[in-house]
Amino acid sequence: MSKLVTIYGGSGFVGRYIARRMAKQGWRVRVACRRPNEALFVKPYGAVGQVEPVFCNIRDDASVRLAMSGADAVVNCVGTFDKGGRNNFEAVQVEGAGRIARIAAETGVATMVHISAIGADAGAEADYSRTKAEGEAAILAAFPTALILRPSVIFGPEDGFFNRFAGMSRMGPVLPLVGAETRFQPVYVDDVAQAAVLGILGKANGIYELGGPDIGTLRHFVEEMLAVINRRRLVPNMPFWMARIMATLLDFGSMITGGLITNKILTRDQVKSLKVDNIVGAGAKGLADLGIAPTPVSAVVPDYLWRFRPSGQYDAIKASARNLRHGG
Repeated sequence: MSKLVTIYGGSGFVGRYIARRMAKQGWRVRVACRRPNEALFVKPYGAVGQVEPVFCNIRDDASVRLAMSGADAVVNCVGTFDKGGRNNFEAVQVEGAGRIARIAAETGVATMVHISAIGADAGAEADYSRTKAEGEAAILAAFPTALILRPSVIFGPEDGFFNRFAGMSRMGPVLPLVGAETRFQPVYVDDVAQAAVLGILGKANGIYELGGPDIGTLRHFVEEMLAVINRRRLVPNMPFWMARIMATLLDFGSMITGGLITNKILTRDQVKSLKVDNIVGAGAKGLADLGIAPTPVSAVVPDYLWRFRPSGQYDAIKASARNLRHGG
């Protein structure tokens, strides 16, 4: 019988790419998520019955154990940007990650991969980065041979980075940025998935920081995105003190509604994170050490950002028509 991998958060941005690659490897893939009925799109990644979404709540031992039953490998792709509520930083990124590793060790799972983030640091000012580091520690304590991947900001068709800023660019002539001079090293989602597969197959372990071939400021990448979607916008830097005031008001608005209105614009913790460069550290192992050639932003982004152009898919056609008129 084919081997089985359970991917927690397998219907998410990174998880779905890992699921697709493992299906191509001939493995059975169990996609563990909170809403399996909304994850049916993963089923065509393999043959009939090869890829199956199942319900799982990583805050519950029994739920994690059931989703892991019979698995040869596990992957944890679950993360959050929510500081409050039941699925907060501590519950998901520390306790949830540790729970998966502990149960994997108890049940004799052969390999484990965990998706963390560059900047994971137990002494970090941002709770997101601090809990990422604490989650890594919990995993290594229970499963010392795990592969931990720390990607920089991840890009791809479903990303929340270039898509988000491209969407914001349609709202007006000014696109203000918090941390405009903070450096990033975007990494392609399928390169991250390829690295995860090596861990599942037992070909890599330890900690790797994943970044693409392009390093630049947030402003640089936003301006590059604007060129792709053929829009001109002013890109001013919002001072951190101003961003903190804005984020505090937004967080307060979410708090007084009891979480009914979630702050998905800018949180105080995100402001703290944006103060720190998000690039591969000096001396850290990376994609090259895994034998993976990183994909540049320019090779992928135009393929999915075209819908944000003023005329969408017809933008290039209209430009050609204007050239013909001028030429005539």
